[in-house]
Amino acid sequence: MAQITPQEAAEYLVRWGQVNRYEIAELRRTPIEQKFRQLCALSAARQAFGIDPDRNRLGAEVAARWQRIRAYYGE
Repeated sequence: MAQITPQEAAEYLVRWGQVNRYEIAELRRTPIEQKFRQLCALSAARQAFGIDPDRNRLGAEVAARWQRIRAYYGE
């Protein structure tokens, strides 16, 4: 991976700040009806996928990893 200069890093952060402000403005302009339709579409899309048989096992693995991280850092 190529190294970037401090100047390039600062410019990158400025650009992403602009993107973030634009996204927030877009979300504020979006009518509540459209947001509700989008939420309904996401909910309906979830029904298109079957239940993941490994979901509980994978969730337990993630929880165990977080437990090890917390133990390591003394939390």
